[in-house]
Amino acid sequence: QVLLVESGGGLVQTGGSLRLSCAGSGRSFNDYVVGWFRQAPGKEREFVAFIRFNGAHTDYADSVKGRFTISRDTAKNTVYLQLNSLKPEDTAVYYCARHAGGNFYNAGAYVYWGQGTQVTVSS
Repeated sequence: QVLLVESGGGLVQTGGSLRLSCAGSGRSFNDYVVGWFRQAPGKEREFVAFIRFNGAHTDYADSVKGRFTISRDTAKNTVYLQLNSLKPEDTAVYYCARHAGGNFYNAGAYVYWGQGTQVTVSS
């Protein structure tokens, strides 16, 4: 059983920053791509970023490029998402997930999900 636990969400003003954490269980957590997705009320879950197992390759949704940074600490079995220059449209529940196979940008390619952490950006 793989368990992912997100933390670090909160309420910030426009232009503020947050750092989200995704702590994974299991020895193989570091062997997989991990992705971050978000879901705003009334909207579908959307891709935010992913990072490969060794951290050598990352990619981001166009809407967050230059503002968000994904990284991982293999010693801590943790993946981070640094959110800078936050905008009200970034308000959503943010989820991390472990990739199972297929398109890295598609939520359906991820098999284990955390419970989510709420990010709210006030204007």
